[in-house]
Amino acid sequence: MMNVDCIWGLSMFLSLSLGWTKAQQTNYTRPVFHCGGDLVSDSGFVGSEGFPSFYKPNSKCTWRITVPEGNVVMLTFRIFDLEADSQCRYDYLDVYNGQSNLVQKLGRFCGTFRPGALISTTNTMMLEMVSDEATQGRGFVAYFNGAKPYVDDQQFCGGKMTKAQGEIKTPNWPDNKYPAGTSCSWLITVEPNMVIQVKFGKFVLEADSYCRFDYVAFFNGGEKDDSRLIGKYCGDRAPQPIITSGNVLLVQFVSDLSVTSDGFFAEYTSVPPGSQIPSIDSGVGSRSIPPKPAVKPTAPPPVPTAKYVPADPKEGPNSLKPSRGRGQGNRGVPVTRPNGKRPVPQNPVCAKACRRDGTIKTSFCASEFVITGKVTSLAPGPRGTLIVSISLTKAYKAGRLTITQVGETTSVKLVSQCKKCPLLRRGGSYIIMGQVDGEGRGTLEPGAFTAPYKAPHHKLLMNINNQPC
Repeated sequence: MMNVDCIWGLSMFLSLSLGWTKAQQTNYTRPVFHCGGDLVSDSGFVGSEGFPSFYKPNSKCTWRITVPEGNVVMLTFRIFDLEADSQCRYDYLDVYNGQSNLVQKLGRFCGTFRPGALISTTNTMMLEMVSDEATQGRGFVAYFNGAKPYVDDQQFCGGKMTKAQGEIKTPNWPDNKYPAGTSCSWLITVEPNMVIQVKFGKFVLEADSYCRFDYVAFFNGGEKDDSRLIGKYCGDRAPQPIITSGNVLLVQFVSDLSVTSDGFFAEYTSVPPGSQIPSIDSGVGSRSIPPKPAVKPTAPPPVPTAKYVPADPKEGPNSLKPSRGRGQGNRGVPVTRPNGKRPVPQNPVCAKACRRDGTIKTSFCASEFVITGKVTSLAPGPRGTLIVSISLTKAYKAGRLTITQVGETTSVKLVSQCKKCPLLRRGGSYIIMGQVDGEGRGTLEPGAFTAPYKAPHHKLLMNINNQPC
């Protein structure tokens, strides 16, 4: 987050050198950003209310941008700082391809990573920012300008596609590099009882760790919504074949105003649900998406290592409360040795009743990490443990916990000492508290505090976090 004085300096420089639109009136030497307005100009700046001060809670602001007829709107973000959430549920900025929320949504954004350039298909664009009652950031500043749309047939891209198979490619493919400042959207629809599979040929886009500048993104259904995101890709490694969960796929390619590259070529086909995705060795950085990617992509499931030895479990739970309403005991499951001979008993502590220790407040203070997130995979680990992958929603306490970032998604790896306690289900969202081992992995003892996560829990956890233990 930038120093306030630096931000003011930037704001003053922009106002003096480039000018502000009529909708962003200045107060003597510094610009004043209001909550929404109509911005009618060749170019200008738009920013959150009160920037660079923290934006207001419980607010909703709408800006409508209009550039001269015959142009399209190009929007580039200079500063971006909203409350972070993997699904942008609390504070967010929506950008629309027109002046209504009934038209195509170009994206929903939150967090601190600047979105890439956004380009409309007409001379209008709408921004809508929403904030909840807690946790504000500095907001955003973006520059907009009118630009001539690409009219050359070789530069045309995007459109609606309804055939059972077809191809998608970047403008100018294969003769030249794709142009800067391009936005293409393909809406692919096949038969209702089929799904869509996409395979890449050549793939070379501008590289960036978070794919902020040039990228291609795939969404289940017809909306650009983070909850429907299958994957967002850039760089020079072709993604693994992609398959949707339904019969509609939205593909969006965006290039910013700087570096360009060769682009990509891909073919899509309609296939029956449950079809196997062929494995393609495309080198480091390639990924394979499961057949039902209802959540954002996360890092690959952790690979068990023989070096990890679980710490001795704690004895004697205090205030006992059944987890998820289950109080019955979980018997140890025999583990078969590699040679198929006599089974050996599992960790004896796993045979005890599956109960969590303490309350949400006492567990919060006693735990080294406190997170909320969705379970994306559960895999058997060494010595009867369970490896749990979590797509992170928010980390209230992180300690030494290793947090991995892939694109816009953050994830963590946890090791549960017992397979069935605490009880976690794939696809469920939870509050999870525990300790951290020497390798930065979260560890869950049988009594670790876990509970199904609901939106109201965020305020409760924030209140606890702001109080001394």
